[in-house]
Amino acid sequence: MREDYLIHILGQQETDGEKDEICLSTVGSFALRGGHHYITYREYYDESNPSVYRTSILKVEGNRSATLLHSGSATRLILEEGKRHYCQYDTGYGMLTIGTYAQEIDNRLDDHGGTVHIRYTLDMNASYTSFHEITVTVKPTS
Repeated sequence: MREDYLIHILGQQETDGEKDEICLSTVGSFALRGGHHYITYREYYDESNPSVYRTSILKVEGNRSATLLHSGSATRLILEEGKRHYCQYDTGYGMLTIGTYAQEIDNRLDDHGGTVHIRYTLDMNASYTSFHEITVTVKPTS
């Protein structure tokens, strides 16, 4: 994988009135294939051991859907604006079936980078669990 893009991910979640936020800045690749944008980056489990990671791929299809995949696992998180999906998510300890519902996908990616902002909810066993917002910014390294 050519790592010629800076990728910044800001994730926010709210569960039972408690808010949490994570930030990830890394390098990765960005490509336009078949009319869809692909953002690929590595997530490291232990920063002191860079050989232990998983590759994540975010496929963005216009302003209507985004799919998050993790290499080496069956994770496939489907986010489609205005639709609910049942998805498989690998926690590392086992698989979960979760429901997703995307309220908004604001895709401002172009041939050189940009941002995508997604607002969605998760549920388990048809019961609401949490609200999420994620903003992914992609910029060329040079």
